[in-house]
Amino acid sequence: MALKAPAAGGSPAVSPKLRWLAAAGVIALVVVLLATAYGRGTLPAETRDPGALVRWGYGVAQTMQNVAAAATIGALVFAAFIVPPVLQRRRSAGRTATSGATAAEIAAADEHPAFSRIMVLASVASLTWTLSALAVLVFSFADIAGVPVSGSPEFGAQLTSYITELPNGAAWLWVVIISAVVATLTFSVRSSGGLAAAALLALGGLLPVVLIGHAAGGNDHEQAINSLGLHLVGVCLWLGGLIALAVGGTAFGKDTAAVLGRFSTLAGFAFVLVVASGIINATIRIELPAGLASPYGVLLLAKTTAAIVLGSIGYLHRKRLIPALSSKSHTGRATGLMWRFIVVELLIMGAVSGLAAALSRTPPPAGEDIRPALTPAEILTGYLLPPELTPERWFTMWRPDWLWIAFALFAAYLYLRAARRLRNRGDTWPWIRSAAWLLGLAALVFFTSGGPSVYGRILFSAHMLDHMALTMIVPVFLVLGAPVTLALRTLKPRPDGSRGPREWLMVLIHSRVAAIITHPLFVAANFAGSIVLFYYSDAFGFALKEHVGHELMTVHFVITGYLFVLSMIGTDPVPRRAPYPLRLLLLLATMAFHAFFGVTLMGSTTLIQPEWFTELGREWGAPPLEDQQMAGAITWGIGEVPTLLIAIGVAIMWSRSDARETRRSDRAAARNKDAALEAYNAMLAGLEERNAKVRGRDGDQ
Repeated sequence: MALKAPAAGGSPAVSPKLRWLAAAGVIALVVVLLATAYGRGTLPAETRDPGALVRWGYGVAQTMQNVAAAATIGALVFAAFIVPPVLQRRRSAGRTATSGATAAEIAAADEHPAFSRIMVLASVASLTWTLSALAVLVFSFADIAGVPVSGSPEFGAQLTSYITELPNGAAWLWVVIISAVVATLTFSVRSSGGLAAAALLALGGLLPVVLIGHAAGGNDHEQAINSLGLHLVGVCLWLGGLIALAVGGTAFGKDTAAVLGRFSTLAGFAFVLVVASGIINATIRIELPAGLASPYGVLLLAKTTAAIVLGSIGYLHRKRLIPALSSKSHTGRATGLMWRFIVVELLIMGAVSGLAAALSRTPPPAGEDIRPALTPAEILTGYLLPPELTPERWFTMWRPDWLWIAFALFAAYLYLRAARRLRNRGDTWPWIRSAAWLLGLAALVFFTSGGPSVYGRILFSAHMLDHMALTMIVPVFLVLGAPVTLALRTLKPRPDGSRGPREWLMVLIHSRVAAIITHPLFVAANFAGSIVLFYYSDAFGFALKEHVGHELMTVHFVITGYLFVLSMIGTDPVPRRAPYPLRLLLLLATMAFHAFFGVTLMGSTTLIQPEWFTELGREWGAPPLEDQQMAGAITWGIGEVPTLLIAIGVAIMWSRSDARETRRSDRAAARNKDAALEAYNAMLAGLEERNAKVRGRDGDQ
């Protein structure tokens, strides 16, 4: 597998290995057709047949959509986080490694050949994503309606109704819109910040697909959606990164080892996401082990096996190829071996993509229609009404929120790995900070998956307890862990001009947005005022009724509390920190505001969100209005305790700051032998001598 020599002028020619991308695409199409037929996805509908074009073309369009979305995301992630944007000779001409590349710098310098290739990939893939998503939109309507695709006015009118009135149609329309916007950005954006924003927007394009997939009709709607979302993110980062790696090819040059190492780390996290979320989805969609014998189960097993094989290849990448590529004596052999691994991964990943598209059209063993919700609580919350709340059920009732569980596990792993790296090089890191961080993550999991979360959709009082904990208890432990300080002490700056985790941290810390959202006055106003805006607006109802709203609510609570606690007792760097007297004043003000809000709830005779709390069919516990008044007491009573503890922390930090300043002054005085004090005494003596002379002249007169 000889590599093609660089073209004249120093820019590498297109690698002949790109033909393997086409081979992987062909395999994906063949697999999706065979797997769709096996999974009975191409059988004519019992009532109305949409035609062979829809039956066979639907799966092909979905495969193209999946691969194009992954390629777009992978290319943008590579461009924003992995690949150097400009050549080394230009980077050394006057730009520091930590500053990142701006659009003006890239325009004035030579783009890195690999960066140029990957941006071309992003543009082509995003356009393909847009067109294939549009095809899926049309095919999905024809499949549901049981009518062939045509250009008739009747078909157009029905398609318009599908888009505007049904969730599936609206979701695919959003995918088309998001992919079109991303495609536009790939032609106009070259700055690292703009590419990162485009990558986040492209990841957002996965959300509509998650909300309408098989998971949306599962036995546990919210758990399935979260696990499916994590699954798609992992697949897109993995597959998309692999495609970007293949397209970059020989253009990476001497940066090949560094780029492969960064992708290997990303692929490792993606592998864990894909396998773990796939297992969770399997337990939700089918009954194990009997369901594995069904066509859906067989396809699922084949996909899981392929994912494990790919993970093993990735492990070999990390253990053998990266050290070999870093060694000058084995560069040629290692490069050939790398391409062999990439080709194998591409071919297997093509088959996996076909299996994934076929699975999306293959009904699980229980069928598409899960048992309809029979109780009011199931209709509103998606799960059965839990039994009457008792003290022990705060800790025994669980509904795992896999999104936050995954976040907590990854955050704990990264933190402990960084602390271990710091200790291995001989530096110290207080164990109390590590303990605080882990305790905060454990509390986050408990308050998003345990009893407070389960009963928070049923009882206003439980919801308020959950709110106060996520805003005022969890953030305290997370802030005391000082994760940003640990990251800055362990992450190495990149010498090639690309923005890694350390560079992005520095950009965020010194950004204008950070200066605003961490400003003491803004933080206090947000912490105190958002509670009123949330509960006395439609935001509370959106959080109760929609899963996306519930997750956004949790994000808001945690971030708001984290920023507030960080501004009060945090040690991580922020653009501006309030003096200690102002911190105490802001704490007292927020404490008074929370007390006022709590008292208002306690005396309220109007129920907030009555259409929710009165329609759950709950026959145990306090009546809804009385429970709401109890929530006010929780806000007033329990919410003030953490605030008081934070105030004590501020006072202790103030005292220690004064003590440090006193010691600093004493050390300075010892170094210069109290020169400042002697100068001050000399000044006083001079004034006294001058006054004595003046008095003497006055006496002579």
